[in-house]
Order: sequence, then C-alpha cells, then structure tokens
Amino acid sequence: MTPKQDAKQRKPKSRSRGEPFPLALSILAGKNLLRRNPCDMIGIMKILLNAINAKYIHSNLAVYSLRAYAKEYREHIRLLEYTINNRVEEILEGIYKEHADVICFSCYIWNIAYVKELIEELKKLCPNTPIWVGGPEVSYEVETLLAENPGIDGVFIGEGEHTFKKVCRCYIEAEESEREEELLRVPGIAYRKRDKTIAFTGMAEPVDMSTIPFCYEDMEQFKNKIIYYESSRGCPFSCSYCLSSIDKKMRFRDIELVKKELGFFIKQEVPQVKFVDRTFNCSHTHAMEIWRFIKEKDLGKTNFHFEVAADLLTEEELEYIAGMRPGLIQLEIGVQSTNDVTIQEIHRTMDLEKLKAVVRRIQAPGNIHQHLDLIAGLPYEDYQTFRKSFDEIYDLKPEQLQLGFLKVLKGSYMFEHAREYGLIYQSKPPYEVMKTNWLSFDEVLKIKQVEEMLEVYYNSHQYEVTMKILEQFFDGGFEMFQKMGEFYEMQGYFHLKHTRIRRCEILLEFAKEYVTDMRMLEQSLTFDLYYRENMKSRPAFATDLEPYKEISRKVCKKGKQSHLEPFTYRFPTEQERSIEKLPESCNEYFVLFDYEHRNPLTNQAGIQVIEKGELP
Repeated sequence: MTPKQDAKQRKPKSRSRGEPFPLALSILAGKNLLRRNPCDMIGIMKILLNAINAKYIHSNLAVYSLRAYAKEYREHIRLLEYTINNRVEEILEGIYKEHADVICFSCYIWNIAYVKELIEELKKLCPNTPIWVGGPEVSYEVETLLAENPGIDGVFIGEGEHTFKKVCRCYIEAEESEREEELLRVPGIAYRKRDKTIAFTGMAEPVDMSTIPFCYEDMEQFKNKIIYYESSRGCPFSCSYCLSSIDKKMRFRDIELVKKELGFFIKQEVPQVKFVDRTFNCSHTHAMEIWRFIKEKDLGKTNFHFEVAADLLTEEELEYIAGMRPGLIQLEIGVQSTNDVTIQEIHRTMDLEKLKAVVRRIQAPGNIHQHLDLIAGLPYEDYQTFRKSFDEIYDLKPEQLQLGFLKVLKGSYMFEHAREYGLIYQSKPPYEVMKTNWLSFDEVLKIKQVEEMLEVYYNSHQYEVTMKILEQFFDGGFEMFQKMGEFYEMQGYFHLKHTRIRRCEILLEFAKEYVTDMRMLEQSLTFDLYYRENMKSRPAFATDLEPYKEISRKVCKKGKQSHLEPFTYRFPTEQERSIEKLPESCNEYFVLFDYEHRNPLTNQAGIQVIEKGELP
C-alpha cells in the first residue's frame, strides 16, 4: 500500500456515474429495496464472478470460495452461474447486462471453449472492462494463453483465494493511476500492463485451508444441486496424467470446522455432498474423524462421495465403513490400468490382488456404492492389455465402472512427454488422446464404442438382470460390449436418440445371434424395465396383463408406487453381482416391485417374490 492510500484509510472507491454507495444505500433502505444485490447500487464498483458448469445439478465451489474469502468486499462481488447447455448468446447477454467493472471467469476443461468465445465477444462490447481468468485450465502456459487471447487482461495462477482478494483490493481501493503498481505486488498473477507487455508476479503461497470461510450458508440457491466440499488440498501421489500430483504439500482444513460444516449439510438434508479431496484417505486420522462424525450425525438423507486409494484403506477403516447405513457413503477408486508396465510408467503403485480384495471386502455388506475408474490411452497399454484391464475390473462388478480416455493436460508429465509416447491428442479441450505408440485411432474408436455400450447397458442399472444373462455368452465383458458396439455401428443406431423400450428391442435384435431362448430374454428385459420404474408404456414383447388386472388391484396397494408382474423364469436378486447359470423355466410366479423402497446404491425398486399359491 502507498502512503497516500493509508491516509485515505483504504475506503472503497465510488464511481462517477452516480451517488456514492452510503448515500444510495440510505435512500434505498427507506424504499425497502435492500433485497437487491449491493453491487447493483449506483456508484459501486462491481466485480463479476462467472461460473459455467458442465450440468445444471453442478455447483462451482471455486467462485463461491473466492467470494467468501474476499468477504470484506462482498458488496462489490456479484456471482453468475450458467451451464455449457446455455447458448453463448444467452450468457453474453446476461453478463453484459450486469455492467460490471471487472469480469472474471472460472476456467476448466469443459468450459474453456465457451469462455474464450464469450471473452472475444465481450471485448467488442466492453473494450475497457478488464477481464480475468483463473482455474486449472489457464494456470499453465500463461504467456501463450495471453498471446492467443487478446481479450484476456489478467490470469490468476494456481490457488485463487489470496490472489483474488488482493486483486479486488487493487480495483476497489487503489486509484486507477496506481493500480498497475499495486497489481505488481500481488503474487500469483500475470497481466497486461499499459505498455502491452506481460507482467508475472511469481507464485502465491499455498492457502491455509482453515482460513477459507464456509460458503454454503444460503442453501436455497443450491437446491437440487450437488454440493462440492473440500477438506484437503494436495496429493501424495505422482500420477503422470494428473495435475494434482504437482501439488505435493498436503493441507487439511481444521477438523472441527469440517465437522461443523458437514453437520450443517446433514441438518439441511442435502441429498449429496461430493468431496473434491484428491485422495481423501491419505490421512487415516483425518478420514476416520470425518467418517465417525457423519455416521454418528446421520439423519438418513445425505450421501457423501469420497475419492479414495484402495491400497491405503486400513483394517480399522474397512471395519468401520462396513457398519454404515446403506447409501451413507460412496467410494470412487481410481484403478486406471491393471497392466504392470503401464502402472509403473505412470508413476503409480498398486497391488492388484490387494485392490481386488479391498473392493470385494467393501462390497460384502452391500451398503456402499463403488465407482471404479479405467483410463484408455496410457503408455504401454495396447488394445489387448486394455481389454485385460477392463475385464479384470468389470469382473469385480462395481456399481459403476467409468471408462475414460487419457487427457493430455497442460502442465502434466504426459504433456511434457507426449512426443516420447507418441501421444496424438486433440488440439482443443478436452485434449483427449486419439492414438499412441501402442494404440491406433481405429482401436480408440472401438474402445469408444465399448464405452458407450457400458454407459447405456451397465452403468445406467436399467438392464441389470439381462446383462448378467448375456455375459455368459461371451468371453468377458469387454468382448460383449465390443460386439454390441459393432452391432450398433452396423445398424446405424449410434448418434440416434432411443427410448428405454427401444434400447430393449435393439438388445433383442443383437442377442438373436447368441441366445436361443429369446423368451427368457424378453422376460428378463421386462423385469429390468419395471425394476427401474412403473412404465407408462408397455413393450410389445411383455406378457399381456389383461388376465391379471384383478390380482394386481388386490396386491398393488400403493397404486402407481407398486407394480405386479408375472414371470415363468427365475431371475437373480439384486444381491447377486453375477449368475452361475442361465435362468430356467418354472411355474408361473409374480414379482411385486415397490418404488417407495428403493436400493440406495442402484436406485432399483424393492422386490418381493410371490408364488402363485400365495396370492390373495
């Protein structure tokens, strides 16, 4: 700070386009207009934080944390959230109408294209308005970013809380003539100076996480959205494809603060809180404190999502989570590959047999949703070794198996060694790999077909029983999904919208080549359809229900929240992750589907088997 600023007691600057804020505030108070955002008051400098999320249900923790940390400037900070499904023109209009003095964007791999387009158009309309960007997508190769995007005036590099607050101070408290000098004193930024040269101020110190204020007090604006929460930063591992490995300094939020905040979510009955900690269980003490707390305070409404390292889970942790309410927590475990050479090359350590044992151990009580991850396109992973990796993990039957493709992120080890590995990847986000020294583009396209079939027919849990049956006709899950993908391609079914019933019909078309008892498969698909929901439309291949109307009236006492269906094949229960033999024909029996009591892990209906002689 300059002596001149100190003499002025660091009072916020008012703008010349209207009355100073205190006067405007007093006038509006008498008119009961204080519900308006303070930034809208005449004369107040407005700093606009923009978040463009991937989906409506997502929220942007970063921009809320920035605003919370800069709390003394809260009346100057306005926040807008959009999604990539909003038209660029719509977002442009919304931002323009704010008439902000400084515009900031939170940048990620999924929104950077939108942000760059918006900035280009905004600069035409507001050429004198400074535009700043921050986030993982712009924290590397900053000089190139500024050279290629003349509309960007400044970049927040790395963690933004300290930096954003100091930049706010420069704009709000400093005279315009002194602003450039003040910005030079803010670590963690790069910006264009008046002479058009680029100034770099060095890296900012890591933020003390316990100093970041809680940003979720007003839960009304997060209604029907996933809540993202952060209790630690940094990662102890060195995975070569990940930017988190760059930050080796593990930092934890004060555990008492964490408990207080999680207790707030529980009392508010938030549906899901997703921890963004890169390796939640890297500290046994930290993880157990949190798990004990949420179990003790659980009201039966909130689910907590954690990303964990399976090989770090201790016996105490495994025993404790086994006693949790079904659906209280879900665990995401990054496997990425089971190929030893690949694992070594990407700087991971993994005991595959131990991982399998841990996954099965977690599965045994039937109370925890598991999400396992694989990455295609890693070094030394060819088509056959990836197929092996897929089958080994698919055989574990997690609730969800995510098949992703290597993204060559700026600043990562993979980015630096792309030529060595022969990584040919997309020039624009998401920078997804197209071929490697070990994997051709044709093979990548085949794996993409597997990915789509996996999402539609496995991860959706909409065809659960049928998939368990079909598996028996193929040499592993990969071959099954590969053959499905080839069939979709041959029939021209890709890139078309299909209803659930139509997906069933396509599956029947596909299965004709492999399954002789098609009536069994028709019934399994009928089972799957009603397992998920009480269908409004009934498929043509399902049994005619007209003879069963009277029975249904007597049994289905919950109205549309239940459904009775006859079957002549015995199908596996939800507890069975696979079946040993094909369902056999049997005497007619009934299944009552209960949509009020669903499986908290898969969202499938509760089921009750009723033998014909047990009917009322």
